Amino acid sequence: MQVINLGKQQSILNKFISELRDVSIQSDRMRFRRNIERIGEVLGYELSKSLCYNNVDIKTPLGISKCNIPEEDVVICSILRAGLPLHQGLLNYFDRAENTFISAYRHQISETEFEIKVEYLASPSLDNKILILADPMLATGRSFVNVYKALKSMGTPKQIHLASVIGSEEGITHIAEHFPEDTRLWIATVDKELNDKGYIVPGLGDAGDLAYGVKLQH
Repeated sequence: MQVINLGKQQSILNKFISELRDVSIQSDRMRFRRNIERIGEVLGYELSKSLCYNNVDIKTPLGISKCNIPEEDVVICSILRAGLPLHQGLLNYFDRAENTFISAYRHQISETEFEIKVEYLASPSLDNKILILADPMLATGRSFVNVYKALKSMGTPKQIHLASVIGSEEGITHIAEHFPEDTRLWIATVDKELNDKGYIVPGLGDAGDLAYGVKLQH
């Protein structure tokens, strides 16, 4: 798996990440969602450079212009609910993409043990399409893996791209063992550690709660 860590570059993306992490700013839910959306736009732009393009003639009021246009069918799949702002950012750039939505959540078994449950799935066929699988937090990597297993019944994508905001080194290692070798991970930044509850450190907290409010635990 190829990992494209955009946090290693000096760009405005780093400002969006800093605001997501900052406890004095992240309490503004609208700004938190917008920053994730903006990161989705940056990830989408960078990802678009890897697609195949066709040279087509475009008629303008004054003549003909030759333009390079993406030729591939894209499906964006977001993991509910934290993935919604990231999905919107990607959709802002891949505005003609088809869309898949799937639920994946932590079911706590004990204070430190949990399992990932996948329950809801709405998807078009994925056969021979470019699949962009989006989840802002790549902690243990189990959500990505379980969702990928659930999507296999929807067809075989031509190529798989993963889009994430913050990941852990452990989580990246885990997904690399379960996704096809030519999968690409586009990520805004990578942290080294997970705590005993499986959360990224220093991370930013629970992205779903920060975006949409605290939920009751199952």
